[in-house]
Amino acid sequence: MSTSYPKPEEVFQYFIEISKIPRPSKKEGKIISFIEEFARKHELEIKKDDAGNILIKKTATPGFENRQPVVLQSHMDMVCEKNSDVNHDFTTDPIQTYIDGEWLKAKGTTLGADDGIGIAAQLAILASSTIQHGPIECLFTVDEETGLTGAFEMKSGFFDSKILINLDSEDEGELFIGCAGGIDTVATFAYEPTKVPSDSVAMKLIVKGLQGGHSGDDIDKHKGNSIKLINRFLWKGTNLFDLRLSHLDGGNLRNAIPREAFAIFTVHKDDKARLILEFESIRSDIYNEWHDAEPNLEFTIDDAPIPEFVIDEPTQYDLLNALYACPHGVMAMSRQLKGLVETSTNLASVKFIQDNQILVTTSQRSALKSAKYDVSNMVESVFRLANANTQHGEGYPGWAPNTNSKILEITQNSYKKLFGVTPIVRAIHAGLECGLFLEKYPYLDMISFGPTIKGAHSPDERLNIPSTQKFWELLLDVLKNIPEK
Repeated sequence: MSTSYPKPEEVFQYFIEISKIPRPSKKEGKIISFIEEFARKHELEIKKDDAGNILIKKTATPGFENRQPVVLQSHMDMVCEKNSDVNHDFTTDPIQTYIDGEWLKAKGTTLGADDGIGIAAQLAILASSTIQHGPIECLFTVDEETGLTGAFEMKSGFFDSKILINLDSEDEGELFIGCAGGIDTVATFAYEPTKVPSDSVAMKLIVKGLQGGHSGDDIDKHKGNSIKLINRFLWKGTNLFDLRLSHLDGGNLRNAIPREAFAIFTVHKDDKARLILEFESIRSDIYNEWHDAEPNLEFTIDDAPIPEFVIDEPTQYDLLNALYACPHGVMAMSRQLKGLVETSTNLASVKFIQDNQILVTTSQRSALKSAKYDVSNMVESVFRLANANTQHGEGYPGWAPNTNSKILEITQNSYKKLFGVTPIVRAIHAGLECGLFLEKYPYLDMISFGPTIKGAHSPDERLNIPSTQKFWELLLDVLKNIPEK
């Protein structure tokens, strides 16, 4: 992009600047250094905790000294997903951004608008000498995407404000006052490498072209799961042709719906022709089922070199049956809030790892604590039946809606005044750090809003430019209308 920025220029200028800074989860050192240098340059008070979270304070502008302080919050890390044919190192390479009509996109990778646009808005406010506001605290947390580590490890008293505005939502015109809690369930299979059967040929199976997406916000949008699709054939081939699996890889992140998968397997040479006919039949069925929802789906099979080994038959049997039986998608819809997913589970990734082990990662979400644990136990039971070792992550709490929130009332009034329509107030099925903040600061009055981001957690991630202008105008008006102490 050139140095000509779309509106709001002050926000997009910072967004493009931070897009050049690698910031994978758990490797936020470079963006931390950038924000620290920013604070020194603007002579702002800054502190950092042991986890790496940063807090910057800015005094009120003239006439706003008696307003209640507000903490603006975003996370520094981004989901690092790319298309398999893109050469990009997220630890060293800048994100290549470009404008396509009303959208800002990245070339073959995630854009990092989740939550880079929140960071950019905070920096623009901190750098401004003209924006009117009371006392401001800007909180930048680490490792939101892979474990909420920053929010978990942040100590009580790190910030002082009793009002928190989370800048990590993705639907302009919607105000979020609640979110789901979540937990991860992982299963590990131990396999024995065995000799490739004689007179075998090897083949490679590939699923790609799926949209993927956020495992919370997109779980109800009928997106294909590459692991489920590739396993459909592997399971059938194992039962019909004594297919022997050598390798299976699908998905990457616990909070992303898997977009791509590949498998290497062998089959007796005399069965190859019939196996290909069976593949073509299954592929036809899958294309027919998914042609509307996943128009770019590609499911291919080709010859491959003979592998060094195949996994033992009992483990292959257990793995493929467990992947077939493992639930994926929406488990229950809310009866209180129309259209809100209450409970879901995501079959996120399958990886061959060291010491002859196969790691299957899943994640569960629910607005109800009991349902979150119920569905995680359901997933555990599937893998226990398949003789896998299963473990649950620490999990994170949800954020119960407060319809009597003062900051909600202020934000609703600002939105109606600015844009002439009433915003939608709802909870989100995705996880936000707000639930963890509420555990440490039970008095917090919180709201979350942001511009429109589509395709988050996938290389199709894109940020709507006009909605970013509206998000910016809303944020500034809310800050001007924070009540007095």
